[in-house]
Order: sequence, then C-alpha cells, then structure tokens
Amino acid sequence: MMVWLWSFIGILVLLILGLLLKIHMLRKAAGEIAEAFADRLATDTNTLIDISGRDRQMRRLADAVNVQLRRLREERHRFCQGDAELKAAVTNISHDLRTPLTAICGYLDLLEKEEKSDGIKRYIDIIRNRSQLMVLLTEELFRYSVLLSRESAAAEPVVLNQVLEESIAAAYTALTQRGITPRIRMPQEKVVRMLDGAALSRVFSNLLQNAVKYSGGDLEITLESTGEIVFANTAPGLDEIQVGRLFDRFFTVESARKSTGLGLAIARSLVEQMGGSISAEYTEDRLHIWIFFRERGG
Repeated sequence: MMVWLWSFIGILVLLILGLLLKIHMLRKAAGEIAEAFADRLATDTNTLIDISGRDRQMRRLADAVNVQLRRLREERHRFCQGDAELKAAVTNISHDLRTPLTAICGYLDLLEKEEKSDGIKRYIDIIRNRSQLMVLLTEELFRYSVLLSRESAAAEPVVLNQVLEESIAAAYTALTQRGITPRIRMPQEKVVRMLDGAALSRVFSNLLQNAVKYSGGDLEITLESTGEIVFANTAPGLDEIQVGRLFDRFFTVESARKSTGLGLAIARSLVEQMGGSISAEYTEDRLHIWIFFRERGG
C-alpha cells in the first residue's frame, strides 16, 4: 500500500513539474512574440517573428502574427508612398499656381492706371482681394507641404525665453496696429529645451498671427519654468466648436476672411515633430492655447 502511495505521489510530482515547465515555456514563447512584435512595429524590416520553443499552438500564433505583420507592412508602404506623392503634388501645384497669379496681379496693376467707372473700380478691388488671398494660400500651401515633408532638424539647446521675446518683438507692430499691447510673464531663469530653433520661432509667429486675427484687443503670454507656454486672449468671434477645429487644415472662421486656415495646423505639426504638445480651450469668451515641451528624459 505504501509503495503504491509513494508511486502515486511521484507521478503527481512529475506531472506538476511537467506542467510548470510547460507553463514556463509558454510564457517564454509569449514574451518572445510580444517583444518581437513591438520591435517589428518600431522598425521597417522584413524579418519575421520566430520563437525558440516548439509548442505547436504558440508557433501557430507566431505564424498568424507574421501574416498580419506582412499585411501591415504592405499597408504602411502604400500609405507612405501615397503620402509622399500627395505632398509632392501639393508642392508642385502650389508652385505652378504662382506664375498665373503673378500675371493676374500684374494685369490688375495695369488696370489701376486706366480710366474706369466706380463700378469697375469696385470689381477690380474685389478681384485684387481674392487674388491676394489666393497668393497667400498658395504660399502657405507650399510652406506647409515643405514643412511636412522635411526631415526633422537636429535638436539643439534652445532658450525658450529668447525665442519668445524675439517673436513678440517681430510681431509687435502688427499687434499694436490692432490695438493689442501684449502682457508678458516669463521666469528670470532661462528655460532651455532641446528643440529646432527655427521651427519654434515659426510656431510662435503663427500663434501671434492668430492673436492678431481673433483677439478682442488683449493678449497674455505666459512662459513657465516647466516649459509650458500659454497664449490667452478674448475672442468674442469664436465658439467652442470652432476652437475645437482651429488646428484642422484649411479651417477658418467668418471673422478671419484673409486666413488660409493653415497657420495653426503648421504650428501643431511642428510642435509634435519636436516632441511637444499643443491644445486649445475656449471658456468665458477667452481663447487659451497651451504648448508644452518637457525636458528630455523628464
């Protein structure tokens, strides 16, 4: 009886050890699949997932994941190719539009020198305004396509205080012409981040232009030592729905007829390229735009 009991215990122990070993091998295979899957998503490679174990179900799982990886890679390549072609087409179209637009503006200048009735003068003014908007839109389209297709510039130490001050100084005339005297608050210490200085300057410039378009007569600019920048102004011509679309390409509001709808879209693209975040909120007739650049490794 004792021999039979000890034999049963021995078999049970072997079964438990076998199950533990099986579980260990399954967990190892699952970990290998998860790690390899993450690596294949992060890198553009044709290498498929392989596992060290010989479990039939886990290898079947690896094969199924490989099938989806092949499909995902094909879709990614098609998307990248189509995206590149679209950007090239936008660049070429915006470039080709410059010649006829330049000719139209030239002929309008010649018409200005001719005798004309008040009605014709009004029509010419309308045509000129529309032509100038088309020129502006063409230039913005060209810049937008170039910005999106460019490789991100190498990051370098950038003093946010300095770039922001220079951007405000450059826009000061446009702001004061709209009756806006900006209130600025910055820390005494330098706020340094690893960024593309030219791209950051473009972001600030676009946000200041946005304030010129929408502000009700005020502008508050705050830079925190944490790397947060806030642009706040009254904007009675906006509402929450419009603010939710401010970063959409080509979106404009009725109060900004000379806007192309690309300024804030460009700002968002550049901020995200540099690893930052940007958002907008509208409360009590005030528009707040937040930008945040965290410290690397923070």
